[in-house]
Amino acid sequence: MRKLRNVLFYIVIIGGFTTLMYWIIARGGALETGRNVVSQSSENTPVQEFINSLLDNLHHSIGLLILQIITIILISRFLGWIFKKIGQPMVIGEILAGIVLGPSLLGAFFPEVSGFLFPVQSLGNLQVLSQIGLILFMFIIGMELNLKVLKTKAHDAVVISHASIIIPFALGVGLAYFIYPGHAPEHIKFSSFALFIGISMSITAFPVLARIIQERGIHKTKLGAVVITCAAADDITAWCLLAIVIAIVKAGVVLSALFTIFFAVLYVLFMLKIVRPFLKRIGELSQSGEQLNKWLVALFFLVLLFSSFITETIGIHALFGAFMAGVIMPENIRFRSLFIEKIEDIALVLFLPLFFVISGLRTEVGLLNDPFLWKITGLIILVAVVGKFVGSALAAKFVGQNWRDSLTIGTLMNTRGLMELVVLNIGYDLGVLNAEIFAMMVIMALVTTFMTGPSLNLIQKVFKSDDGAFDGKKNDLARHRFLLFFRTPQKGAALLKIANGLSRRIENHTSFTALHLKSPDGLHHMNVEIYEKESFAPILAEANTLGRKIIPIFNISNEIVSEVVQIANKGEYDLLLMNPEESIFEGSLLGRVLGFTTQIVHPEMLINTVTGRDKMFKSFLIDTNTRAILNRIKMPVGILIDKQLEGLNHVFVTLFNPNDVFLLFYVRKLIRNAESKIFLLNETETGEDGISVIDDPIRQLLEDAPNHVQLVDKHFINDGFWNEPDLILVNLEYIDKLFLLDEKWYDKLPSILLFSRGKGE
Repeated sequence: MRKLRNVLFYIVIIGGFTTLMYWIIARGGALETGRNVVSQSSENTPVQEFINSLLDNLHHSIGLLILQIITIILISRFLGWIFKKIGQPMVIGEILAGIVLGPSLLGAFFPEVSGFLFPVQSLGNLQVLSQIGLILFMFIIGMELNLKVLKTKAHDAVVISHASIIIPFALGVGLAYFIYPGHAPEHIKFSSFALFIGISMSITAFPVLARIIQERGIHKTKLGAVVITCAAADDITAWCLLAIVIAIVKAGVVLSALFTIFFAVLYVLFMLKIVRPFLKRIGELSQSGEQLNKWLVALFFLVLLFSSFITETIGIHALFGAFMAGVIMPENIRFRSLFIEKIEDIALVLFLPLFFVISGLRTEVGLLNDPFLWKITGLIILVAVVGKFVGSALAAKFVGQNWRDSLTIGTLMNTRGLMELVVLNIGYDLGVLNAEIFAMMVIMALVTTFMTGPSLNLIQKVFKSDDGAFDGKKNDLARHRFLLFFRTPQKGAALLKIANGLSRRIENHTSFTALHLKSPDGLHHMNVEIYEKESFAPILAEANTLGRKIIPIFNISNEIVSEVVQIANKGEYDLLLMNPEESIFEGSLLGRVLGFTTQIVHPEMLINTVTGRDKMFKSFLIDTNTRAILNRIKMPVGILIDKQLEGLNHVFVTLFNPNDVFLLFYVRKLIRNAESKIFLLNETETGEDGISVIDDPIRQLLEDAPNHVQLVDKHFINDGFWNEPDLILVNLEYIDKLFLLDEKWYDKLPSILLFSRGKGE
């Protein structure tokens, strides 16, 4: 009744007031008399009018800007994804996206499309947004630097870093001497041109370098620490030099440049000595462990904007101010991580691709239409590689690094990426670089960034070493080696409970290796240690409770499946225990197959899905990556589907096939080590004599442990039975048979350990 009353009220209100408005508008038409109101009429059909309206809206500044942003994000993410798949930094694909959408490709082959998407009058909006993105990006770069690292590890790193700046800088100035007459803008002095070529040769892409170090798992090694410190010192020094170069170029005369540099020094001192301690105190008073107050975020953004405004005003570019604002943020890593998360996605995903396209629109590869110009481009690449790579490697060797590490440092420091584009665009905006030189330098940035991965692979191949993420010799004394690969921190403790129940407590008899791998997506080098500590905390706590020692392995990896297989097979483990990416008890996993996402899957729907479809249950019970591991692993694998495993006092074991006899090996271990009580369900087929081939091993088990094993059949299993078992052991190959025995079991099942025998040699 109440629902009907609400409907009637709705109809009366909407209908009544709509009628009232129509009556007022109709009466108001009489007021138009004598006002020369012109009637809007058109000869076009309604469809033509609609199409014309659509085209007009697309050419409107906001509509066109949104279309441009959509196109840019789609192309940049797609090309970035492709390059990531082939082992290259995503930034290469994003830079190429700008070139693809610029005059080099889209403008050359589809000029009408290019003119429609990027008309000249619309580029001003993109330019402004891209500069905002760069300011946010440089702010993040500043925050990712850790000045304490420079203080504690500065000696060798500063020597290497400054050598990697001054050598390519000098070679760049020398190169400028030869290309200035034919390729520099006419109104630019040689000193300005030479300084910008020099600084362009000296830049290292700190973000790309940090990500490569993470992905290759060397971020925690001595080499990784040295390279990160070198890159940090390089960043600070290069940006200070860039500020000086900009001041000299803008000032035109030396005395004016000295005034600019003087005020720049005062600005830096003011930020370090006054603003930085103030922000540190504010951060200590206002920071909470999990979130940042809105007013605190507003304050830090104001510091960023004022800093950028000051440096732009005094003549050393707003980007230096953004970088400096990031450097002086409170040093607490957790604090910086939270703040970075607030702005990173919008800066990197939305704004930075706009900058790549602006750079691409300026990059006209078609201008290099003469073999001589390509020779100049090759010379620029050669000078850049020799200066940065050779300079860094020789300096590293001089301070005591071996040849392998020295060449690795040189290769990483030669990575230029996005930071090079920032410098080049500043030079282009100042008129120091023309379109021709700009295109050559962009190609150099792409080549030096692209060559990093293959060069590192070549160095690793030439200098083969057995020291990697895992040293198989660590466990030579161990007779039972367990590898525990956990996807989520909470699952690691449950895996250790099972490994503990399967092993004896004898010194040097058993080893436990806990493996956790993380994709680099969304993980900054500055909070890797925090993430690692938090990830291993549950399993370390459980190890302490059980009195066990574990060997932790943590790596950043783009190829998690391959790395798990490599570590497992190389380590010659006896058993790999792992958890799937998602639990069957969470609706999201089955929802991908069954089309719904409830917390508990309805048993009738589940049975209807798998009945008559052999192995279909396994196909969605185990995720794609887990199946890939199973297909390549040599050893037995136990996959734990965890429902908050508490202990191993009672274990339910199912035997559906004679091949399941291998499960009895682990049953014996549980009885001997965890004193588990075993409920054994034998559903294997019997022969004509009524005897199963698995009966003898079962009989032997009953004789050896009569007080620990109880044979059951499916009629014995009732609702009360499921209060007993802590865990179910079942062969992964026949998991579907477990659920087909009785559809009512599903909701009541405890944790399940799915065993696979592995592929062997």
